[in-house]
Amino acid sequence: MCDLPKFEDVNLLVGFESSDDAAVYKLNEEQALIQTLDFFTPIVDDPYDFGQIAAANALSDVYAMGGKPVLALNIVGFPNCLSPLILKEIMKGGADKVKEAGALLVGGHSIEDDEPKYGLSVSGLVSPSKVWSNVGAKVGDVLILTKPIGTGVLTTALKENMLESETVKHITAIMAGLNKSAYEVLINHTVHACTDITGFGLLGHALEMAKGSNVSFEIDHKSVPLIKEAIPLAEMGIIPAGAYKNQSHVSRFLDLSETVEEVYYDLFCDPQTSGGLLVSVPESEAEAIVIALEKNKTFAYSVIGKVVTFKSKYIKVD
Repeated sequence: MCDLPKFEDVNLLVGFESSDDAAVYKLNEEQALIQTLDFFTPIVDDPYDFGQIAAANALSDVYAMGGKPVLALNIVGFPNCLSPLILKEIMKGGADKVKEAGALLVGGHSIEDDEPKYGLSVSGLVSPSKVWSNVGAKVGDVLILTKPIGTGVLTTALKENMLESETVKHITAIMAGLNKSAYEVLINHTVHACTDITGFGLLGHALEMAKGSNVSFEIDHKSVPLIKEAIPLAEMGIIPAGAYKNQSHVSRFLDLSETVEEVYYDLFCDPQTSGGLLVSVPESEAEAIVIALEKNKTFAYSVIGKVVTFKSKYIKVD
């Protein structure tokens, strides 16, 4: 990918050089356009739920840049061997989630494919002076995570019919939940850096933030919110392959305390679908943010660590 041409423009505020969540292009002094795209294969059995999760996952990139979604387009791959009623339910789930976000679904494109795929291309708006990026974390900041992690382990177990129905409902609600509520809290505060936690897991995305900001993150493993049902499954070895790839990537940048059990390392590298926002904010504003998140009924969240001057490793987990 490094050989692909790079595009430069004075109005391109965020491109793909920093591995950010979306591109941002300045339209005028008051508005900038956020553009993103995401789609994937089903991770739950119910078509409507799958549509909601895929849509929430795509919309999340706009919230992670500090913006508001305004337009969305469907991206569909679907086999002829399946009933079109299934596709209808998938797209209905997506449409309902776009509506919940306050955006407009205005069409899309579909192709025949051997395996169902669904997602969105999303456009959003943000003030050019208020764009969030995954770089910019400052020494003295604290780190806040706005959703619990463990969905990769749990969806892996779901494929083997190892989950109770209540657990399936619980993780579906987490993955289908918009990051809108967290965004609505955070826009009233100072955000130095932000990303959403997806395929690279907590530590992978934290590494991008710390490395891009030239700082170190110190994470308290006991403060990270976890989906409790994921812990015994991870202890059993129900770990998605992506988690091991993430571990391979982050290991040389990581100082992992000997007191941290292996199960936590596995979960912190667990690939997430439609995960929460990881934000770096001034310590002086952290308490007010946490109180506001509580009032806004955001999913399980926590202050998970702090930003310090760069040391020998970008990430330290105690």
